Amino acid sequence: MRARYSAYVLNETAFLKASWHADTCPTEVTPNGDLRWCGLIITAHEHASERGRVHFQATYQDAGGFALLDEDARFVFEAGHWLYLDGTPSVSRLRPGRNDACPCGSKRKFKKCCAR
Repeated sequence: MRARYSAYVLNETAFLKASWHADTCPTEVTPNGDLRWCGLIITAHEHASERGRVHFQATYQDAGGFALLDEDARFVFEAGHWLYLDGTPSVSRLRPGRNDACPCGSKRKFKKCCAR
């Protein structure tokens, strides 16, 4: 999961396509270059011999502000590699207060960081 997140951050479409299961991979894999990814938190994971699940939260910034992508992703192990099968994503907008920690991950208050 961390490798796929890094591929989205770096716009590495070849890796995204290679790490996606052939049965569910879209014909075009185009990460949104207008997003600024800010952080990834793995909240849960489990795996059996050939199946796995990862629940994660990824924070990003776009023209509308900050948002949180919360997804429960399923993976399958084939030919020595874990492949992304599908997921159940939900996106929610973040509305940080002036004195809250900035969602960009700087550990500074929002008013002294991205709110400027």
